Amino acid sequence: MVFFVNAKRLTSLGAKAMMAAAIAEAESIGITATVAIVDDGGNLMLLERMDGGRFHTVRSALTKAICSASNRRPTTTGGAQGQHLDTLHAIGLSLAAGPERWTAMEGGFPIFFDEECVGGIGVSGGDWEQDERIAKAAVTAAAEMGPLRALVNSAGLGRAARTIDRNNVPADLGQFEFVIKINLLGTYNMLAQSASAMAQTAPVDEDGSRGAIVNMASAAAFDGQIGQAAYSASKGGVVGMTLPIARDLSATGIRVNTIAPGLIDTPIYGEGEQSDQFKAHLGQSVLFPKRLGYGEELAFMVMECITNPYMNGETIRCDGGIRMPPR
Repeated sequence: MVFFVNAKRLTSLGAKAMMAAAIAEAESIGITATVAIVDDGGNLMLLERMDGGRFHTVRSALTKAICSASNRRPTTTGGAQGQHLDTLHAIGLSLAAGPERWTAMEGGFPIFFDEECVGGIGVSGGDWEQDERIAKAAVTAAAEMGPLRALVNSAGLGRAARTIDRNNVPADLGQFEFVIKINLLGTYNMLAQSASAMAQTAPVDEDGSRGAIVNMASAAAFDGQIGQAAYSASKGGVVGMTLPIARDLSATGIRVNTIAPGLIDTPIYGEGEQSDQFKAHLGQSVLFPKRLGYGEELAFMVMECITNPYMNGETIRCDGGIRMPPR
C-alpha cells in the first residue's frame, strides 16, 4: 500500500491508516472524538465524527488540522520554544473561527515524513490532554509506516459479454474500455506511482534492492472463457507488461512479478448450501487438489514473490493445474 507518494504527499491510504489509529485511541480512552486530517495545503482528506460527538467539534478539529499543517508545528501552547505556537498566536487563530466560536487549540499536530510536512491532524471532543493523546497516536502511526517497499497490485473486475450477441450486434465497447481501464491501466498506474516512491529510498542490501511489486493477473489471461474477452485482454496485458517493466526497473533495484490465480475461494461465491455445492462443482475441474484454492495458498505465493530476492520478471500460475474450459 502507498502511504506517501514521492515522500512528499500524504495519500488517502495513509490518511485512512492514521484515522484508524486515532479512532482506536479515542475508543480506548472512552472519548467520542471528531478527527480531521488535511494535506499540506490544508485541503480536507478525511473527517470522522464518532457516534455521540457534538457538532461543534467538527469546526474545532478542522481548524486545528489546518493550523498545524500551515504552521508546521503543533497547535498547543506548551513545550519547548519554537516547537509549538506561542500563546498569542494560538488565541488569534482560535478567535478567527468567528464570534462565540472559541476553539481550544490543543489537539492539532503536523504530519511529517522524511522531514517534509505532508499534512495536519486535528482532534476535538475531549479535554486538551485527551485530544493531544489521540492526535499523537495518529502521528505515531504515520511515523511507523516507513518507506514503501512492497506493492500487491490487485485490480480486478469483469463485464461478461460475447463479442456479438445472438442478433449479431457487437458488444458495448464502453464496457470493454471500462474493464481495461480498471484492470490494466489501473494496475500500471499504481505500479508506476509505487515504483517512483521505492526508487527514492535507500537500498536495503548489498545487491541494491529497493522493493518488490506483485501484480495479480488471472488464469483467464491464458484460458479465457466465452464472454471473457475484456477480462482476458486486461489480465493478458498485465502478464505481457511484467517482463518489460521488470527490465525497466532493474536499474533501480525493484523486482516485478505477476501471479495468475485460478479458482480461489473468496466471498464472491457467497455462503450457504447452494454456494458450497457450486464451489464443489467448480473444484472438480481442478487437476489436483480437486477444490478451490484457499486465500492463504495465494498469500503464500505473494509472500514468496516479495521475499525471494532472486524471483523477478516472471508470471506464475497458482491454480492447481486447471485449464479452463470454453464455458
